[in-house]
Amino acid sequence: MKAVILAGGSGTRLWPLSRRNFPKQFLKLNGSKSLLQQTVERLLPVVKPEDLIIMTNDEYKFHVMADLDALYQGLSRDVVLEPAKRNTAPAIALALKYCMEKLECDRDEVLFISPSDHVISPQEAFSAYLRKADEVARKGNIVTFGITPKRPETGYGYIKTGEKSGDFYRVRGFTEKPDPETARRYVSDGGHLWNSGMFAFSIRTIEEEFRKYSPEIAGMFEGTLGEAVAGFRGMPDISIDYAVLEKSDRVVTIPVDLLWNDIGSWDSLFDVFEKDGDRNVAVGDVISIDTKDTMILSDKRLIAAVGLENLLVIETDDAILIAKRGDSQKVKQIVDLLKSRKRIEAEEHRTIYRPWGEYTVLEEGGRYKIKRIMVKPEERLSLQMHHHRSEHWIVVKGTAKVTIGDRDIFIHENESAYVPKSTLHRLENPGKVPLEIIEVQNGEYVGEDDIRRLDDVYGR
Repeated sequence: MKAVILAGGSGTRLWPLSRRNFPKQFLKLNGSKSLLQQTVERLLPVVKPEDLIIMTNDEYKFHVMADLDALYQGLSRDVVLEPAKRNTAPAIALALKYCMEKLECDRDEVLFISPSDHVISPQEAFSAYLRKADEVARKGNIVTFGITPKRPETGYGYIKTGEKSGDFYRVRGFTEKPDPETARRYVSDGGHLWNSGMFAFSIRTIEEEFRKYSPEIAGMFEGTLGEAVAGFRGMPDISIDYAVLEKSDRVVTIPVDLLWNDIGSWDSLFDVFEKDGDRNVAVGDVISIDTKDTMILSDKRLIAAVGLENLLVIETDDAILIAKRGDSQKVKQIVDLLKSRKRIEAEEHRTIYRPWGEYTVLEEGGRYKIKRIMVKPEERLSLQMHHHRSEHWIVVKGTAKVTIGDRDIFIHENESAYVPKSTLHRLENPGKVPLEIIEVQNGEYVGEDDIRRLDDVYGR
């Protein structure tokens, strides 16, 4: 069995924590590991490391590789980059082509498709269901994992079950995000399961169904992998559910008895966290009085709450979300509104991650910007220049190797370097510990697009 992890999504319902440049699969919401890392560890008891394929895009490539390499060296070998965001059906078809050509899989090989941002436990039970899915898929079925509904949830898709056959049911239909009344009916009738978004099928089975129901996407199977990648942007933006599953008569579902949460909203995350005696969730620097059934997440600042009930309070260094519990699906509307107003808070955090490390904007004015920059050991920024700003670097921790024009110098803690406008320069960390510096930019324009790269080890 091969496992394909879909890690290219840019979910907005966990704003302001999840943003386009750092979506929820990379967040550490319930422990010291990201949701992507937890997904990998959940699969490894059944699937060998060399049988993991990660689907993502160029924007998230270095996030994915950093997360994988932090777990096990070599895990990032099979990272497949989607040239554009085209939903799950084209992504799965590209993974299929990669397995057939690059990994030389035969058509009876079973693929398990998993999102990268779910919380699932216990591990032993999940592994048992995964082995069962492999067994059922080898009989020519498209297998889905169905979750017994715990409440009338309008943010999930539903599977209508048909006749029972051993450990699985034939699927009679799918419903995507029903209205509240329909969701209540589905929960009470006992004949519906939540669609978990996890699937298993053999290459032969899903290829046949793609050719039957989505011939445009199936065209990727005809040429080479390179041709499939080149034509990917022309693929329709459609989910595997709409493209194949809702039309196929080979779909079955295995009801799974697991703690499962897709962390699709702040209400979902509230369900995951442990509560205090007043059913509150408090993370970070939080003080509360007479507060009940409320989640407060503090990132940078003290949050003091008095008399709150059934609220969600999420603080980051540049935005605060306050919402009623039960309304968190509307957060996407806030993000859409921010985008329409071209607000940077819809897209980026103040901390921006790069393949060499990260930087945080501490303060910004009309002609200046102050950053805290961290460079990973033995990494370096591109050789670059700026036309409209000068830069002053002060080392806070570690040792920096600095190229300024035709000079290479080393600067240590409490030492500094000055880079004039229009001067070629590069910052490197030659040491074994992270390098931390404060950068002060000054000039008539301090935007991030005032950069000309002449050499970059990361190919940007």
